[in-house]
Amino acid sequence: MNAIAKIRLLSQPWVSRLTVLLLVIGLCTGCAVYLPNLSYNPWQLINLPTNANLLDIAFTQDPQHGWLVGTNATLFETNDGGTTWEERRLDLDTDKYRLTSISFSGQEGWVVGQPSLLLHTPDGGNSWEEIPLSSKLPGAPDKIIALDTQVAEMVTNVGAIYRTNDGGKTWKGLAQEALGVFRNIARFEDGRYVAVSATGSFYSVWDPSDQLWTPHNRVSSKRVQNMGFVPTGQLWMLGRGGIILFNQADDPDQWSDPINPEFSTSWGLLDMAYRTPDEVWVGGGSGNLIVSQDGGKTWSKDREVESVPSNLDKIVFISPDKGFILGQRGNLLRYQEEAA
Repeated sequence: MNAIAKIRLLSQPWVSRLTVLLLVIGLCTGCAVYLPNLSYNPWQLINLPTNANLLDIAFTQDPQHGWLVGTNATLFETNDGGTTWEERRLDLDTDKYRLTSISFSGQEGWVVGQPSLLLHTPDGGNSWEEIPLSSKLPGAPDKIIALDTQVAEMVTNVGAIYRTNDGGKTWKGLAQEALGVFRNIARFEDGRYVAVSATGSFYSVWDPSDQLWTPHNRVSSKRVQNMGFVPTGQLWMLGRGGIILFNQADDPDQWSDPINPEFSTSWGLLDMAYRTPDEVWVGGGSGNLIVSQDGGKTWSKDREVESVPSNLDKIVFISPDKGFILGQRGNLLRYQEEAA
């Protein structure tokens, strides 16, 4: 083949596309560096006798006494710090309730769920009382935060925020208008909330000094999967495609460049939680779990939990030495520190 024929061949559109495709594959292959293995797996798998999805966990003032809630009106109790659990039955008209949130302040606790349900206990869960809710309530209860004796904040699934100072007898609206349907919501200790829209196309922030939610466009081409607060009060964001972003200042529109800890993966990131100010865990689909010991600069992977037959939907650290990962079909992971 002469030189002119070679030039004509390379000028064909399909040849150009093939060349670009091979180049992209080569570049991606070069970038797909596997994360190093975590030297020690601190997570113990607990298989609870239920097919329900686990949605939230909380402990009373006794660090050994905790409760776990989930779909199908699921309620489990532990009296040994979470090593073993026993199922409890609530006196409800149906088991179709989705118990989405539980919270304690001392011995006083709250549970909310859908359809519209609010439960209250004054005695660490020995007894539960259903508190009637107004039919005019915008949406159904989605999140509850116990703040003090007889004081709690409740958020509905459309972002209406209410506060009670009398044990649930009366509730005062805090946000002037509801937000709309959201994917998930988080609260910081100073009373601020962040919520991700149902589609993941934007997020909104509410401050106790404001009357309205403030919407913000997503900062990446990837839709937002989840958001929350770092220990210092800034925001973190998980995006589709396995990306992580950190808020750089008090301005919720100022963000770091996207971090993609494991470039070659197709599984998504679902939740993030800090065990210490520097150690952060991120859970994902299909039993994927990664950790950073330096605030997100470098990452390693806990491959011993990859066999867990569940997405790792929610990570909760009650304290630095007490943590749990909530999954599907009764799969629960319990944190246990490495033996000295």
